[in-house]
Amino acid sequence: MDKSVKEQPKAEVYKVATASSDGIVINQHFGRADIFYIYEITETGKHRLLETRTVTPVCNGGNHSDKELRENINKFKDCKYILVSRIGMWAANAMEQSGIVPMELPGMIEESIGKLITYEQIQHLF
Repeated sequence: MDKSVKEQPKAEVYKVATASSDGIVINQHFGRADIFYIYEITETGKHRLLETRTVTPVCNGGNHSDKELRENINKFKDCKYILVSRIGMWAANAMEQSGIVPMELPGMIEESIGKLITYEQIQHLF
């Protein structure tokens, strides 16, 4: 291979989990959500729905199970971000320790993903 030709870096593709009751709006608290819509996002900002994932809600009337939280987080290990309407500090910290960035971005999934893409683009400027 000719060393004078620089290889182009691969475009980053990452996954985002969204907590939604209907697949249209991010309207679920992380601890109460039972279904997440998983999107793939490319560096160019194109995104598409890949799948849905079901989890057991970890928030039960103010009581939380650390074991169930860890099990749920493990289901999102391949996601870079998780978008929710709300998330408690306990769950957010556990998620960050697992390398997943939780964000409270309630609203239309399309708009929230757009905000996330803008955030990503700004991060790459620095």
